[in-house]
Amino acid sequence: MGRADERRTRRRTARRGGKSGRTGIRRLFTWKKMLGTFFGLVLLGAGAFAVIYMMVPVPAANAQAEMESNVYKYSDGTILARTGEINREIIGLDQLSEDVRLTFVAAENKGFYKDSGIDFKGTARGVLNTISGKGKQGGSTITQQYVKNYYLSQEQTVSRKLKELVIALKVDREKSKDEILAGYINTSYYGRGAYGIQAAAQAYYRVDAADLNVSQAAYLAALLQAPNQYDWALASETGKKLVTERWGYVLDNMVEMGKLDRSVRDAQKFQVPKAPRAAPGMEGQTGYLVEAANAELARQGVDEEDIKAGGWTITLNIDREKQKELEAAVAKELESKLDREKNKRAATVQAGATSVEARTGKVVALYGGVGATEHWLSNATRRDYQPASTFKPVVLASALENEAVTQGGEPIGLNAIYDGTSKRRVVGGDTPFNPQNEDNRNWGERITVQKATNHSVNSVYAQMIVDVGPDKTKDTALDLGLRDGDGWPIAPAMSLGTMLASTWDMAGVYATFDNHGKKVTPSIVASAEHRARKAQLKDPIGEQVISRGTADTVTASMEGVVEDGSGRRAGGSYDAAGKTGTSENNRSAWFVGYTPTLVTAVGLFGEKPDGTGQETLTDAINPGRANGGGVPAKIWKAYTSEALGAAESRERFDLKVDDPARGEPAPSPSASPEPSPTPSAEESAREPEPTPSRTSQSPVDPAPSPSQSTRPVTPSPSPSDPQGPGEPGGPGDPGGEQPPNPGDPGTRPVRPPNS
Repeated sequence: MGRADERRTRRRTARRGGKSGRTGIRRLFTWKKMLGTFFGLVLLGAGAFAVIYMMVPVPAANAQAEMESNVYKYSDGTILARTGEINREIIGLDQLSEDVRLTFVAAENKGFYKDSGIDFKGTARGVLNTISGKGKQGGSTITQQYVKNYYLSQEQTVSRKLKELVIALKVDREKSKDEILAGYINTSYYGRGAYGIQAAAQAYYRVDAADLNVSQAAYLAALLQAPNQYDWALASETGKKLVTERWGYVLDNMVEMGKLDRSVRDAQKFQVPKAPRAAPGMEGQTGYLVEAANAELARQGVDEEDIKAGGWTITLNIDREKQKELEAAVAKELESKLDREKNKRAATVQAGATSVEARTGKVVALYGGVGATEHWLSNATRRDYQPASTFKPVVLASALENEAVTQGGEPIGLNAIYDGTSKRRVVGGDTPFNPQNEDNRNWGERITVQKATNHSVNSVYAQMIVDVGPDKTKDTALDLGLRDGDGWPIAPAMSLGTMLASTWDMAGVYATFDNHGKKVTPSIVASAEHRARKAQLKDPIGEQVISRGTADTVTASMEGVVEDGSGRRAGGSYDAAGKTGTSENNRSAWFVGYTPTLVTAVGLFGEKPDGTGQETLTDAINPGRANGGGVPAKIWKAYTSEALGAAESRERFDLKVDDPARGEPAPSPSASPEPSPTPSAEESAREPEPTPSRTSQSPVDPAPSPSQSTRPVTPSPSPSDPQGPGEPGGPGDPGGEQPPNPGDPGTRPVRPPNS
């Protein structure tokens, strides 16, 4: 070989990394080595799994399968209730029809009778998502879910998931498929405190599990995916849609499995579950209080199944004495005057109330209804009725916060001038609207915002929300604590409270006004402890959501409602502000009011006796219409008078009113076109303050004497006032308030300090 050939050979060898002709990296990652490494890892994993399989035994039943009690206490530490008697009756699979059994297989695990008890793909996805923090995952077999329910905890960890996998394999080898299916059906939680299919059949359809039909069973099987979200009595419209779709999915899977004939499937109709009933031991207000506490803990992030499993000591903010006083007030002013057994109209009346400390956000008393065992749905927290004119202060707050002006360019404040003509068409809005005032009464073309608030003049507030902007008003409402969802028409009718809200919600909104604009989220739970851990609860007092000036001006406006308007029956020897409300077709009547320390929302709701829908309150409490200035205001006063201590009764509002319209009103009123000669198509959405019964209302408090001190709101020129003297509750007396002093729309009498 010549020198040239030798040089070429050396260069080729160098380029190839030596004698082998390969670089270091290529030598390291040959396909043979990679394949060998892969199989080595597989064998290592299999060996590790075999070791785990040998070391992990099938454990005894877990704590959730043998549930403990929860202890609920009043704020003073006395026991309110103990819960934990498991609402469960174990039944054999032979007591269920084949169709009923197969609905659960179709819902959760179509290959149940053929698999080995585990779903490797679903488990791997669950482990990866647990590691990445994505939370709970589906994809488990019925065997795995049974193992989780009966042997393990509900925690979402990799180790728990691996144990579930191993134990599921062992259980599948040791037990028959029917035993596993029976265990799964009997241990699962269905909502409404029901564990197992027998309790669920009774809770939702009032039948034994043996008597369930395929449609009912398909709903119970669908329910297991999200028991509280899919409970028909609690579900939102979205929840109802989802569970109905899942119900159909279950039946379609049965057809696909060859276990249900298509013609039988097509004949099925969704059967709406019956209204819920409380478990024994939850009589009176106890069930409502426990349910509200559990719901709040769930909102605070405590797992609902963990709460149901028991072992918690939960201290409520409920003041035992105030709770008694609220119950006594409802009994005195409402229940003592109703004959629910003999009078069908009286049986339609439902009362609810929530009382909150403004400075702490603590729910100190709650009234959910006649009793949790008679009417399980809490009237304090139900959110299926309109808050009506109790929403008007939110409109005013939004006007002040957004520095809105009238159509005439005048800043909106308590002395701003509006047209109070009934059926007056609003100006400047995209949607035609001309609401009728109570009794179709005209309050004149020049009425102050203060007087319009006192007497809940619909035409004024319909125009005001257009001047502010319905969208901005909604933003203010959400900031104050109302919840978004169905029933929020971005239109002038929103000024009349056409959205949905609970007494709990409205107490929070008004508590924020009382707390000078700092957000108050009502809280019924003071603490929740479970052995070595404690639930982390959020502070009920939040950030400043509206300015103090706005909040205090709204409070000042509502002082006028109590002193000289539709809420006069709530007045007493304390500073008070509040607002009345009566919804469309007289289906609900409200009074929401507060003192410097205590906020209470009271609502009456017309409900069909079987709980299937809403009913008017007309002729139910007294002859004629119910209204917020009547029984709700009386309940509020009876409770507040007793609930306030001597020191609290002497406290006065500390207001820093920031009213842009404090000066003399502009000489010309807001734009005032001629009223519509006939009600508009939207008049059905109006929210009048109805006239109370002429026979059952007690006399209103007498007007203050001229010698009493007054807090002036700069009066405007005297408008025409068509009101006659009349008796409270008579014609021309909206809301049942005593007629104001004619020609003095802007002055509100204020009690002397020692009254």
